[in-house]
Amino acid sequence: MGAPLPQLPVVEAVPLGQKGPRRDILVELKCAQGLTARELALKLGLSLNAVRHHLKELEAEGLVRYERRHRPVGAPAFAYRLSPLGEALFPRRYAATLLEFLDLLVKRQGREAAAQVLEAHYADLARRLEPELAGAPPARRLEAVARALAHEGYMAESSAGQGDRMATLTEHNCALQAVAERYPELCAAEARFLEGVLGATVERRAHIVAGCSACEYHVQFAERPRSEERV
Repeated sequence: MGAPLPQLPVVEAVPLGQKGPRRDILVELKCAQGLTARELALKLGLSLNAVRHHLKELEAEGLVRYERRHRPVGAPAFAYRLSPLGEALFPRRYAATLLEFLDLLVKRQGREAAAQVLEAHYADLARRLEPELAGAPPARRLEAVARALAHEGYMAESSAGQGDRMATLTEHNCALQAVAERYPELCAAEARFLEGVLGATVERRAHIVAGCSACEYHVQFAERPRSEERV
């Protein structure tokens, strides 16, 4: 057996080179595309004039763009979203280097070898999570997994659904998007990873690679066995 592959460095999921209110505005737009200046002001606790000033600067730099949002009453509002240049500010986990490595591996050993490397990445993450997840209830498992993925650069968050057996896991950033576009095996490995560590059925309902603003997973935990129910 060869030497183990080195771990990829963890990259904080914030827009590169941005600080203060500009950074906060870009992060909010990454998490919820299509926000008005007023909505941003409320979320960030800033004055409307301050937000408009920063949006004007970000638009001039090509980092955000806007579209008219028509309303039943009154003048149309302007909803802002990230431009492709703004999206590129968020980390991609050294995708070019990883792609070069995977392409070389496919050339030498076949595509299955590349798929095994991608599976091994999630297997390692699952092992690191195992002590925290062992015996934890569904909600706590989901929170721990979302926190781990956020640390990996995916800007992940979880939210409860109807009942205590359903939830949603959302990734607002794909830290390996260029890899996922060429190697869909990565997305398949992620889905299997989520099902394994959560002990749940996981269905992807939105996909960044397909043009969505986030990857969204519907999570349905197994019913509690009768032996675990309180008498």
